[in-house]
Amino acid sequence: MSVLTYLVQRASEAVLSDEEKRSINTSITTLRTRLTSYFGQSVFEQFQFGSSTRGTILPRKMDEGSDIDYMIVFSESGYTPQTYLDRAKRFAETYYSRSEIKQSSPTIVLELNHIKFDLVPALKSYYAYKIVGSSGEWLDTNPNDFNETLTAKNNRELSKIKPTIRLVKFWNAKNGYVFDSYSLEKWIVGLSYGLCINQSQYLFNVFD
Repeated sequence: MSVLTYLVQRASEAVLSDEEKRSINTSITTLRTRLTSYFGQSVFEQFQFGSSTRGTILPRKMDEGSDIDYMIVFSESGYTPQTYLDRAKRFAETYYSRSEIKQSSPTIVLELNHIKFDLVPALKSYYAYKIVGSSGEWLDTNPNDFNETLTAKNNRELSKIKPTIRLVKFWNAKNGYVFDSYSLEKWIVGLSYGLCINQSQYLFNVFD
């Protein structure tokens, strides 16, 4: 087997199976329903974002830390960031008492049997949204901006950027998460790929 054949095969294995997608979608539907029931009008908006919406999430067999980022946008502002984290944690404890639940600043981690959720409290802001930063402060963010940037880059680069990201994230996970996953994706998208035309050339360009 050539290096190119091996990498193409590995990249194809790094995509969620149809069964995984169905299971995740069912869990998201249940989560959405429960959040609406629990918070009512106190939640202005809720949605999935992150690598699972960009097509760069890895199956758990390839990355035990693989998770679904889920934003909970609260209607009422004026409270401390920790207040909203506490609200999200109490919600998880109410509906998922048998699951592992913990605060991993700035999110509430909800670990189910088949997938892990990162519940991200947020508020609307002039820029887009405010989420809790690593030091407990509010940070402005627009979680969908990068999706468009990545898709445009992938289209320009022979649809090789997303599989390259998945391969590099697999390497990163196997080596103890040397790099922050989101920062790694952004860095890969920002690179130039010159005359690369196949999967091995794209991957080796990243490692170079």
